[in-house]
Amino acid sequence: MASPRRRTPRRRVWPKIRLLLLVAVVAAGGTALYPVWKAANPDPPELRVRYRTDTPATAAAAKPSFEVFNDTGKPLPLSDVTLRYWFTADNGASYAFNCVNAVFGCSNVAGRIVAMDKATGSADHCLEVRFTAAAGSLKPGANSKGIDLQLFRTDHKKLKQSDDRSFDAEMTSYKAAEKITAYKRGVLVWGEEPDGTTAGDQKKTAAKTAPERLPARPAGVLFDDFTYQGPKDPALFKHGWLVRTSKGGPGVENTWSASGVSFPTADGSHADGQVLNLRASTDGTKAGTKQASLGTAASKFRDGTYAARIHFSDEPATGDSGDHVNQTFYTIGGKGSKYSELDNEYMPNGGWGRPGPKLDTVTWFDHKTNDRVYRTTNKSLDTWHTVLIRVKDGVVAYWLDGKKLFLSNGKYAPRADMSVNFNHWFIDLPFKGERAWDMKVDWLYYNANETLSAKQVQSAVDGFTDEGMNYFDTVRESR
Repeated sequence: MASPRRRTPRRRVWPKIRLLLLVAVVAAGGTALYPVWKAANPDPPELRVRYRTDTPATAAAAKPSFEVFNDTGKPLPLSDVTLRYWFTADNGASYAFNCVNAVFGCSNVAGRIVAMDKATGSADHCLEVRFTAAAGSLKPGANSKGIDLQLFRTDHKKLKQSDDRSFDAEMTSYKAAEKITAYKRGVLVWGEEPDGTTAGDQKKTAAKTAPERLPARPAGVLFDDFTYQGPKDPALFKHGWLVRTSKGGPGVENTWSASGVSFPTADGSHADGQVLNLRASTDGTKAGTKQASLGTAASKFRDGTYAARIHFSDEPATGDSGDHVNQTFYTIGGKGSKYSELDNEYMPNGGWGRPGPKLDTVTWFDHKTNDRVYRTTNKSLDTWHTVLIRVKDGVVAYWLDGKKLFLSNGKYAPRADMSVNFNHWFIDLPFKGERAWDMKVDWLYYNANETLSAKQVQSAVDGFTDEGMNYFDTVRESR
């Protein structure tokens, strides 16, 4: 007799099936609702940006100041961070930026003006700010302290900020600012872009235009491309420059004036952006004469390569020609037995009884006894030139556009650290009448470690400007 087969009761199967179906339905519903929930409960930002300013809507310059907060549990390298300040260019005007102050030093701040692919009603450009590795890292919960910047028109006209997306005149103290965007390794992590993109959006358009990390700044190097508003720009002094207004010579004594120092937009084929312009002007009298000078406050330069891109002038910008003007790029320092001076002096109309145009390259031992050696290059230099002074192992070599002009050694070499200077002055006043002479400087480069060629210097300068580094100084003072 066959044994009966045992069946599982139906009432025991269906509860399990119903439970599985319920779990599936709940899971499906949860998946569908997750984006909604996630939008209402986003992950906390990895960093925050606070902003303040002290300028009205119409001002000589925008002055945004930022603080970056690390809201993660890990150190945040500032070199991973990019900030963007969004604005509308006034009638297509050209803009520039400089750094006034940062706890970690303006030498570690880079910035560039970027045009948007698609403008909005509140922005068509942004100031993109980045940091070198030497800016350091923020500990968990720490902030960068104030990063004080300036954004201004290169024609130095007042700018209108009322239509700038990131500007807020009411933020005179630091407050969270979501109209300033921040990116970590190119991905938007804070704020809202002008087109409405936020950190939670999937498209993450910021990653498409993420800049590469800034390379480390070389040690023992000073570079400046003279991106400043004028002789009273606070960044000019923060970056170690002094505009001379003191008494004394050379030239027409006690006529040094800040009014002759300006930073116009470059108008030559060998210069980009802004330049330093030194204007020497006169009406032929001492009372009506103004000479111009800009030099480093620190005397910390000796061996290495000094280089500048300079536009010498054979004719005045206004008035009659014929003045004995001296357009100089030189270093000076030390006293007594340590006195040191290296000169490039261009005199388009000559001076001291010698005709021009001529360039004197001079190494001094003692100015009191007129103990010096020099060589004169008799030719016009009425255009842009790359001027080099190279110092190594007690030998000084002067170069112009890649050609060596003069060499001095022995006692005719620096015995002390020096400052670097640009001067424009009158040797004398031979006639009456209003006239003004201009000397322009595109950039200054100094390298304490190497003696470089003009091509090597230009390659380094191009690299700095491409990265948005308009100034840095890693030269240490002697102790």
